[in-house]
Amino acid sequence: MANRIKVGFIGLNPDSNWAFNAHLPALKTLTDDFEIVGVANSTPESGRRTAEAHGLTAFDTPADLVTSDQIDLVVVTVKVPYHFELVSLALNAGKHVYCEWPLGNGLIEARKLAALAEEKGVVAVAGTQARAALEVEHLKTLIADGYVGRVLSTSLIGSGGNWANTTSAALYYLFDKANGGTMEDIPMGHTLAAVRDVLGDFGPLNATKTFNYDTVTVTDTGEERPKTAPDQVMVQGQMASGAALSLHYRGGTNRGTNFLWEINGTEGDIQVTAGLGHAQMVQLTIKGARGDETELTEQMPDASLYDGKPDFPGARNVAGVYARMANDIRSGSRTAPSFADAVGLHEVLDQIDRSASKA
Repeated sequence: MANRIKVGFIGLNPDSNWAFNAHLPALKTLTDDFEIVGVANSTPESGRRTAEAHGLTAFDTPADLVTSDQIDLVVVTVKVPYHFELVSLALNAGKHVYCEWPLGNGLIEARKLAALAEEKGVVAVAGTQARAALEVEHLKTLIADGYVGRVLSTSLIGSGGNWANTTSAALYYLFDKANGGTMEDIPMGHTLAAVRDVLGDFGPLNATKTFNYDTVTVTDTGEERPKTAPDQVMVQGQMASGAALSLHYRGGTNRGTNFLWEINGTEGDIQVTAGLGHAQMVQLTIKGARGDETELTEQMPDASLYDGKPDFPGARNVAGVYARMANDIRSGSRTAPSFADAVGLHEVLDQIDRSASKA
């Protein structure tokens, strides 16, 4: 089809990573807007394997991909420490960019990338895809329409899945704070992006981070390795509206509640639940009650909204971001989660980190 946005991936493996499980299914639902053209991985051999598996053009290096006339949009789906270099490369080549969250390895990198994107005048999207979840969009509407009245408080409990005392060798990098992929960066950060969309900006926050485990066992080898990422993060404070905020993220999973987000107001209450604290990639269930109602009842989006979208919530949410991005590229709007939005989220996480450091 003519005028489709030509996509090149940096960091697409044939069958085993986030790009394969979320981005590819998402783009397959948007073939009127996007065409996946090429791939560049950490080695030319890896890129060729992916290209052969998916019928794409293999580029020997990321530099070859971003400078190619075949590519309009560069999608960066590698580990966080490599985001800054690769996103900068794509922006300096004048390409639109979709970068996985976190945008940078910390606030300073994120600010530099956002400034560069603004300078180049391209559409630069950070993948905080919980913001595009049908359930989050519906929840935002419920709050805006006054379902709970004036919001008095919000409280949230989430389990990170990782970040307890065991990991695979492939995921060990998440347990090193220096890599920018901690529990607060990934599941908590994604979830806070959704909270901010629904309830507005954050106000003053106080935080505590603690460790139940100082080491982690790598299950592939039985090796015990250092762990510098906290496994307990607790935040208390307020939203900018004045509503009270309480948040607790903990490593691993448990037999009880793994995700619970409550919003309590003068006229009603809402409860959002899921099986894991990654709001960006799990099915969210919304229940609520208001007025004289005493039992929570389901308050989900209309079932027809899910038609034609991926079954996996992560892919469905990513598709929502891509749909917004296509509109932004074509119309000049700015509806997809931007690098500027990502800087705001990095600032919240930086505030939390600085508060915890003083504790």
